[in-house]
Amino acid sequence: MNQVILVGRLTSNPEIVTTEKDQKMSAITVAVTRSFKNSEGLYEADFIRCILWNNIALNTCEYCHTGDIVGIKGRLQTRSYEDENKKRKYITEVIAEKITFLTSNKKEEE
Repeated sequence: MNQVILVGRLTSNPEIVTTEKDQKMSAITVAVTRSFKNSEGLYEADFIRCILWNNIALNTCEYCHTGDIVGIKGRLQTRSYEDENKKRKYITEVIAEKITFLTSNKKEEE
């Protein structure tokens, strides 16, 4: 079973990208605070890249901005590519299947 559930804050405003196949996509980073303190008594955070597709991406871009808390249910995906030195690089990211807006304000109409 490949299932991930995250609750965290957006680190930047989501932006829509249209793919060559005319699909809407947004790549966001969610800061997820760890449940324990480090040796200095502070909570650390993990910064997790999440990929949103189509309606999930459009709604997130419309209703969320930097600092909003979101809940994400999805799956892990690992992909690879070669850099300019022909070295294989791997990326692990979450593919969102559902997103819940826990705090948000609709963008002001211009």
